[in-house]
Amino acid sequence: MTERVIDIADDDARLSVRNECLVIAREGHEDTTVPLDRAAVVVISNPRVSVTQAALAGLAQAGGMLVVCDSKRMPAAMLLPLEAHFAQGERFAVQAQAPVPMLKRTWQSIVRAKLRAQAGLLREVRGDDGGLAELASRVRSGDPGNVEAEASRRYWRALFGARFRRNRDGEDENRLLNYGYAVLRAIVARAVCAAGLHPSLGLHHHNRYDAFRLADDLMEPFRPVVDRMVFYYCREHGAGAPLDRDAKAVMVRTLMGRFTTEGEARTLFDIAARAAALLVDVFAVKAKTFKFPEL
Repeated sequence: MTERVIDIADDDARLSVRNECLVIAREGHEDTTVPLDRAAVVVISNPRVSVTQAALAGLAQAGGMLVVCDSKRMPAAMLLPLEAHFAQGERFAVQAQAPVPMLKRTWQSIVRAKLRAQAGLLREVRGDDGGLAELASRVRSGDPGNVEAEASRRYWRALFGARFRRNRDGEDENRLLNYGYAVLRAIVARAVCAAGLHPSLGLHHHNRYDAFRLADDLMEPFRPVVDRMVFYYCREHGAGAPLDRDAKAVMVRTLMGRFTTEGEARTLFDIAARAAALLVDVFAVKAKTFKFPEL
């Protein structure tokens, strides 16, 4: 069954539930219906959209994510289900008790996977990986040398030019990156919850105000998927390309596409679910190391 990312940005709408389907009603249009178990992520950025309690509960019970945007159409909040797995309590316990050396080794694997993915993107678009593949080999347990930060400085300059700075409030490529990362974060958070893990118990991210620290950790190697789309979109439309319906449609299509991993074509939903399941095995000491699925 195909899971969907639904973006409601330009039309006034009312979201409700009928016959276990999410119903999107818009004036002057026929109702759109999507089975609740296919509505993986719903993004709302129009202030004139109303959502019934039944729609909120139905999405949560089906394991769907609801992302709400602010007046600048930037993601501001996300709704997650409280219960998503039959063994959730047991898995929360082993996750909370995971020893620090295990967390550090797992973070090492994630950073290495991220740097390899960034290196691959740079080779594709620039013909040279900027030394990121070599940096990936230097990442130690817990990344005490903060190799990730050094790689980030090289990566952004090589990808978007020396003028670029990764800034959430930037009026350039950053707007598209922010939106793409928000949808990606929802996809990964959904996988984390479906695996029975707690999204607030992170491996590396420790911001006390971040309720999705584990999702932020696990999504790191997926970020170049968004970066790649933004690079090609802005190469065609310019760095100041607006975050409009066309840009969002391209991003959603990209994130809903299939990616080759371990010789198989899979969706990001599948790959994120596999990564979360591998993490469960690490926490439960069923696997000695965490090997992130390579894209």
